[in-house]
Amino acid sequence: MFFTDSRLHFFRPLVGKYREVVVECVRLLYQKLYTDLTGYGQSHGRDFVIDVFVEAIARAPLLDEEVGAPEGRFKDARALAGFILNNLLDNGWMERRLDEATLQSHYGFTRMGRGFAQPFVESGKLEYRSRNRNTRNTRNSLQAFAEKGEVYDLLDALEYSERIISDFADTIAELEERRLQLVREVESRQLIEQAADQFFDFIDTVFKPDLEVRLSADSVEKYRDQIASLIRQVRRRRKYGEGEHAELLWQTVMEMRLRKLLPGRVVEGQSLLENIVHTIEERLQSACDIMLPALRRALNSFTARADIIIRQLSYLHRQADEPLLDACSRLREMSPDNQEQALQRMGQVLAGVRSGWPASEQFVLRSRNRRRTVRATLANAPGLDRDAQKAQFISQVLDQAFHVSSQHIRAYVSDKLITQGRVYSKHLAVQDARQLLALAHVVSLAGERLDNGFEILIHPARSDSAGLQVFEASNCGDGYFDSRENFELELVDRQRAS
Repeated sequence: MFFTDSRLHFFRPLVGKYREVVVECVRLLYQKLYTDLTGYGQSHGRDFVIDVFVEAIARAPLLDEEVGAPEGRFKDARALAGFILNNLLDNGWMERRLDEATLQSHYGFTRMGRGFAQPFVESGKLEYRSRNRNTRNTRNSLQAFAEKGEVYDLLDALEYSERIISDFADTIAELEERRLQLVREVESRQLIEQAADQFFDFIDTVFKPDLEVRLSADSVEKYRDQIASLIRQVRRRRKYGEGEHAELLWQTVMEMRLRKLLPGRVVEGQSLLENIVHTIEERLQSACDIMLPALRRALNSFTARADIIIRQLSYLHRQADEPLLDACSRLREMSPDNQEQALQRMGQVLAGVRSGWPASEQFVLRSRNRRRTVRATLANAPGLDRDAQKAQFISQVLDQAFHVSSQHIRAYVSDKLITQGRVYSKHLAVQDARQLLALAHVVSLAGERLDNGFEILIHPARSDSAGLQVFEASNCGDGYFDSRENFELELVDRQRAS
C-alpha cells in the first residue's frame, strides 16, 4: 500500500494557503540536492534546508486560505520554513539521517518524495528537451538486440516504445493547453498583441524544432516497416550456435536470460520474449493509428486559433486608422438629440462624397453543392420457376439428410449409459437411418464434457491378441456394415473423481 506509516497523509503539505510555497520549496531543494545547483561538499543540515526554504518563500505567492486550513500566521520567513520542513518530515516527503561518525543530522528526500518532487522541477523548466528520437531509439535498440543478443537492448526498446506514446500525449496536452490560453487572452483586447507574440514564439521555439521533426524525420510511419522487419527477425527460428547453448534455439536462449533477469514478469505458459515483442508492436501500431491522427487534429485546432489572432490583429490595426468607425463609436455614446445634430453636421461634410459600385474582384460566385439522391429502397427479388424451386428443394433435403448433430448422437447412447455406465458399440441397435448415422459417428463423442461435470470416454475394445476387435456383417446383427470396429463407451463423473 502507498498510504502507510509515514505516508499516511502524504499529500497534506499540498493543501492550504501555503501549498504554492511548499511546491516552490520542494522544487528548489530538489535542484540544490540533485541538479547542477548542487553545492558539492556542502553539509545538508537543518540550517541548509531552512536557508533554501527561505529563498523559495521569497519567490512563491501566498494563496487564499481555505476553510478549515490548519496553518496559522508566522512572524517571519524562517518560522514558516521551519513549519514546512516539519510538515514534510511528518508526512513522508523528507527524512532525517544521523551520521554515526559526527553525530550530526542530515536531511534529504525519501524515495517517494524524490519521485514526486521531480515532476515539479520538470514542469518549471523552460529549456528545450529532446522528445523526438524515441522512434529511432526503438529501432536502434531492436537492431542491436537482433544482432548481439543483449537482453538489455530489448528492454531499452520496450522503454523507448512507451515514451513514443507518452510524448505524443504530452504534446497533444500542451497544444490544447496553449490553445485554451490563447482563447482566454484573446478575449481581452489589451492582451491581443501579447497573445500573438506568445503564439509566434511558440511556433519558432517548439513547433519547428520538435513537431516538425516528429512528423518528418522521426515519424512513426517512416520507421514502422523497419521496426516490423526487426521484430520478424527476432521471431525467426535459428540456432544460437555459441558455447554450451550451441544446439538451442536463439529464442530459447533469450527467453532463459529474460526469465533470469525479470523473474517477477514471468507468466506460466507464456513466452516473456514474445510478450515484450508483442507489446512493442502494439505500441507502434497505436502510435500510427491513434496518436498521430490525434496530434494532427490538435495542430489543426491550434492553427485555426492562430488564424483568429491574425484576423483580430489586422482588424484592430485597420480600426485605428478608420475615422469613420471612431465617429460611429462616439455617436453610439451620445444622446438622441446630440446624435441628430452630429449627423446633420456630418452630412454636410460628406455631401461631396461620391458613391460607386464595389470592385468586381471582391465578389466570388459560389455555386451551391448539389445534393446526391440515394435510393434506399430494395427491389423485390425475381420469382423462381418450378424447375429452380425443385432443384433448391432437393438440395436442401440432401443437406439435411446426412446431417448428424452431437446432441442426436448423445440421445442415441444416453439410455444405456445412464443405466449401465458403459456400453459397447456392437450392442447398439440400428432401427432407422438416423440411428445408422449416429452409430457411424459415435466416436466423435470422445472427451466431450457436459455442463454437469460428466465426461464421455471412448476406449477401443481389445481382443485377446491385443488387436482391435472387428466384426463381420454376420456378427453385426444389423446388416448395414460389411465390418466395423468395436468401441467401449464409458460415462465418468469428474466431480466425484476429484
